Amino acid sequence: MNIVFIGGGNMATAMISGMLQQGYAAEQFRVVEIDEKQCERLRQTLGVTAVCDVGEGIKESSVIVLAVKPQQLFELSRKLAPLLDGQLILSIAAGICAADIARWLNGYRRVIRAMPNTPSLVRSGVTGLYAMPEVSETDKQNAESILSAVGAILWVDEEDMLHAVTAISGSGPAYVFYFIESMQQAGIELGLSVDQAQQLSVLTFMGASKLASLSEEEVAILRNRVTSKGGTTEQAILAMDKNDVKAKIILAIHAANQRSREMSNEYSKIQI
Repeated sequence: MNIVFIGGGNMATAMISGMLQQGYAAEQFRVVEIDEKQCERLRQTLGVTAVCDVGEGIKESSVIVLAVKPQQLFELSRKLAPLLDGQLILSIAAGICAADIARWLNGYRRVIRAMPNTPSLVRSGVTGLYAMPEVSETDKQNAESILSAVGAILWVDEEDMLHAVTAISGSGPAYVFYFIESMQQAGIELGLSVDQAQQLSVLTFMGASKLASLSEEEVAILRNRVTSKGGTTEQAILAMDKNDVKAKIILAIHAANQRSREMSNEYSKIQI
């Protein structure tokens, strides 16, 4: 499997690095990147071939990963359309439907759309995947090989569900960071140093997440076990319930889901 990444940013670098650690050879990768300094960085740090020209970059490729910003994808697709020769297209651009990518590629429908999240940068991500009907099982396995290098994967049968994936896991790291920020601020107000507050907050999130992932019990049960009657945790939970914190978190996620739909609709209006 010879893989071309169009776009050599952080996510592409993380994915290539993860695959190299899993035993892929540097010779299997090629990166197309318009910034020559970035090309040189990729050559030096990863040992892969990096070029500036799309036509040269996709020669003899079997998988093309679209790793550019969403606003760049239309122009790239129009350049790419006449050059395709049976490759699998794997897009990690947020908010752009597979059908629109296929339309921009002059009806080329061997397309998989992926929604990774930023913990992929430390190989702890989770990626939602949707494949168009024309995609083969081998193509799906190849996509899994690429994205499992940076974390867990989750297939959805309907592309519409990627909006929910975006709202939960795509945007989710920001919610976690937001909560950690709040815990840190409270710790500082209670007399801890900045470093102490950060360490306690981050490690608590890491430990609780690991416990939830390894436990066979619902997270509500795990929470109840920490919440002793009349204790400190109960007071904190009561304060959050009084201020509708859970309802507001759910409302925020619905807002993210709605914005994801709006963005997709905006890109769908782009005419060839």
